[in-house]
Amino acid sequence: MLCLAVTAAAYALEAAERAVTGKAWLEALVLAILVGTAVRSLWNPSDKWHSGIAFSARYPLEVAVVLLGGSVSATMILSAGTGLLFGIIGVVVAAILLSFGIGRLLGLPPRMALLVACGNSICGNSAIAAVAPVIDANGDDVAASIAFTAVLGVIVVLGLPLIGIGLEMSGLAFGAFVGLTVYAVPQVIAAASPLGAIAVQMGTLVKLVRVLMLGPVCLALSFVAPKLPPRTDRNGEQAAAGTKTKQPGIAHLVPWFIIGFLGLVACRSFGVVPIGMVAPMGQVATLLTVVSMAALGLSVDVLSVARAGGRLTAAVVLSLLGLGAISLTLLFVLHIA
Repeated sequence: MLCLAVTAAAYALEAAERAVTGKAWLEALVLAILVGTAVRSLWNPSDKWHSGIAFSARYPLEVAVVLLGGSVSATMILSAGTGLLFGIIGVVVAAILLSFGIGRLLGLPPRMALLVACGNSICGNSAIAAVAPVIDANGDDVAASIAFTAVLGVIVVLGLPLIGIGLEMSGLAFGAFVGLTVYAVPQVIAAASPLGAIAVQMGTLVKLVRVLMLGPVCLALSFVAPKLPPRTDRNGEQAAAGTKTKQPGIAHLVPWFIIGFLGLVACRSFGVVPIGMVAPMGQVATLLTVVSMAALGLSVDVLSVARAGGRLTAAVVLSLLGLGAISLTLLFVLHIA
């Protein structure tokens, strides 16, 4: 109910914008984040609110991603070209190596540097949660790595449209750029929305290809993990072993909503989804995404960055800038931008 209240407030503010200026400069997707963050900054919800916020941040979004598959056809996928497909794989690999190198140069422990690298390069919290048991990272490493995802995610969502407009990018190019750089699927939708439906569809498609890279990355790290130095505690002594190195479950590597998304893409491509259903499905997906954005805002702890430490802050910010630079380079090489 709290997330729905924030969602209603976001739509009310969007309606007020249209009434006063004739145009919604900030759409409900972005306003939901801002309103949720404002509420979270003024009031820290107690534990009884957390399960509802967590539910709203996850399940409505997953359903929304599935519904977006109804607006994407095989023609659009083929129009992206195999160059972009292999480029996405290259961006993920290059970004992980660059981010890991930055983290190590700044003095982060190997496991912390790997968590930051995978979180930045693939899909934020989900990647961190999937990689952590593979490399035997402890809870403190995971919590510190995740601390930045919500805060920087909001900054990126608000800042990327300004870059896209400043560079005069097309909807197709901007969608690809957003899909290559933004942490999570809902943030991709929110960031791409200002440049239109094509940007949202392309951004979602590119982002889901990035998410599918989580499986191969976890498999590769399972071979690297035994070679990592033992974890140490704050006194520099060898820490007790954490969880055993293991492969995460298939649900972590290929989430159900990706399968659902691809299933609806196939249905749309074969004409199973009627054209008249595409627009209503898109509207429902947008509404569900706004609810998830409200939950995202309510989850933002603006003080988390200050508590995380300077080296980690620098590593995450520099890694994100490096990912953006690599992504723009790919788009120019492929003549998409």
